[in-house]
Amino acid sequence: MRRNIWIAFVSCLLLTTSPSAPAYAVTVNINVGSDLNFGRAISCRQGQQLLENCGFRNVRRIDCRGRTFIYHGRRGSSNFEIALSAHTGRVIRMTRLRR
Repeated sequence: MRRNIWIAFVSCLLLTTSPSAPAYAVTVNINVGSDLNFGRAISCRQGQQLLENCGFRNVRRIDCRGRTFIYHGRRGSSNFEIALSAHTGRVIRMTRLRR
């Protein structure tokens, strides 16, 4: 019993004192023509999730009718309007909005 406690103590000590890998910010660059869904059709909700996975915050669905889905999102200190193709998941237009 004492041996198990000793092993648990040493394991915890090693885990807390071992150096961990530094955290790095992941930068995902998307431009007009970037393919976010490998050329497959997307739903309006999937487009919002894809943009959030690419680093946009506060992504709002503006218009999800027709062939093009329009979203507003924030990246860094700028607001953007992003248009995605409903048929391919490709970025059609990305414009920076004024404050």
